Amino acid sequence: MPESGVPELTHGDVLRYEELLRVVAVACRLGIRKIRVTGGEPLVRRGIVSFIGQLAHLPEKPEITLTTNGLQLAEQAEKLKAAGLSRVNISLDTLRPERFLELTRRSGLEQVLAGIAAAERVGMLPIKLNVIPFKNFNADEIVDFARLTLEHPWDVRFIEFMPISADLDYRSGDGLPISEVEARLQALGELQVLPRQEAAGPARMYRLSGAKGRIGLIPSVSGHFCGDCNRLRVMADGRVRGCLFGNEEVDLRPALRDGLDDETLEQLLLAAACAKPEKHRINAKEFVTPNRRMHGIGG
Repeated sequence: MPESGVPELTHGDVLRYEELLRVVAVACRLGIRKIRVTGGEPLVRRGIVSFIGQLAHLPEKPEITLTTNGLQLAEQAEKLKAAGLSRVNISLDTLRPERFLELTRRSGLEQVLAGIAAAERVGMLPIKLNVIPFKNFNADEIVDFARLTLEHPWDVRFIEFMPISADLDYRSGDGLPISEVEARLQALGELQVLPRQEAAGPARMYRLSGAKGRIGLIPSVSGHFCGDCNRLRVMADGRVRGCLFGNEEVDLRPALRDGLDDETLEQLLLAAACAKPEKHRINAKEFVTPNRRMHGIGG
């Protein structure tokens, strides 16, 4: 998030829950079986628990997951689980309070840790912790994060930094390649390679000897997984992206607000899926930086 904040949107600029639910219902009829609610930060939106319940009770019974910064998770975990939320992904790049303050521009590490504990307590497992390692910021915490899996049934996932926007505080070269992350993890002992599982998404999964949890490595830049990507991102303003790193979008809002039928929505979602590129072009000469920041696309 930029230090100056982000431009405000009016209520009319974003999809209502009823519109989002209709999009998901159409997507489920087309075969989608996993829905991730993300942001921005989804837990700050009023009515989120009820919305999760509506998603979970669609006829196709899709798996409902959520990505959050964890700051409000402790107070909402029990209600979210009861509503039908299956799992949570929590973005956490440091275990040190002073670094947390520097990175997020607010205190709150203890709140996040309490949220993780609450999610574990109510059974939202496996909890996935998403960590982006940087050479000169948190590289010395890689082993500390991995040690968490020894005592907790968590997936600690190291994700290569992705240059989503041109005006970020960090440059592409500031990120730590997954190969170096893997090398640092050797300090904890041999990493047992685990069979590929659909629930792991793009991560290569490993386990330390005797660990309750798992370690995931996601080489999103150095070893893209585009050939296996089956995701569509429906953004808050009603546009759909088939690729996180592309600028091609399909606008659903006119169809939703002009009284068009569900078949039209189906065709728009199919068009977005068919427009997915073969692979992203990061590090290629023709790569064009996406015109939205990550908070406007969704994790």
